[in-house]
Amino acid sequence: MTAGREPVRATFWLLDASDSLARQSYREPDGTGLGWFGADGAPHISKQPHAAYSDKTFAREAREVSSRTFVAHVRFASTGALTRPNTHPFEQDGRLFAHNGVIEDLPALDAQLADSRRLVHGDTDSERFFALITRETAARGGDVAGGIAAAVSWIAEQLPLFALNFVLISESDLWALRYPDTHELYVLERDAGTVLRHESAAGTRVHSDDAVERPLVVIASERMDDDPGWRLLRSGELLHVSPRLEVSTHQIRESPPAQLLSLADLSTQARASQAHAPGSAHSAPGT
Repeated sequence: MTAGREPVRATFWLLDASDSLARQSYREPDGTGLGWFGADGAPHISKQPHAAYSDKTFAREAREVSSRTFVAHVRFASTGALTRPNTHPFEQDGRLFAHNGVIEDLPALDAQLADSRRLVHGDTDSERFFALITRETAARGGDVAGGIAAAVSWIAEQLPLFALNFVLISESDLWALRYPDTHELYVLERDAGTVLRHESAAGTRVHSDDAVERPLVVIASERMDDDPGWRLLRSGELLHVSPRLEVSTHQIRESPPAQLLSLADLSTQARASQAHAPGSAHSAPGT
């Protein structure tokens, strides 16, 4: 989520929305992470290898933390043990990252990373993918979109993959990619003053915090509430949100992956993580 130039809280989306991250964690119980930026622009991550619904720290921070950009993730593990280093989001070069999907042939990816393998502290394919983006971004003088396009192109042409969906944030900007169309990824551009509602058996409860008064852009692997403005990104569509909340997209990949994996190709653990969630046939917000 990004609110542009002004910090806000993400309480509604983390705790109160009809499909909040806390609710999703009942289906994705293997890890919980929240990343944001402090008033000084420094990145912060709070994460643990257990479910958000049982994490008192997650609930407290969801109510209290204020930032211009956030990334939150609940994990159903496909690669790597249930440890804090394997829990999303990840931080590299002052940016935060969370991924949904599976990339295979990690030895080949490690070889491609070479010295940039030092950026990886856990066992996941996701953190390796982020390291490749970070390296390619640095090679292009800090051009994040160019780094993303180069990393995605190399993986799509060289490695077996199931999905590369991700969200990447800096202190001021947000990038998101859906590729290929295995999993869903949605964007919601919400105007200031739009009422945030949570429907329950007891009736409609209106959630009122500072985010109600300001425009927001939210990226999610599932529609998190009943707002009709949610839009499904196209396969290969890279979305960027600027500090002024200007949303732009461009197609960085038209062709399908050279080695596209099906659910049947995945290990038992990876198959469970990618096949269990509602939405599309393969929808699942975690890796």
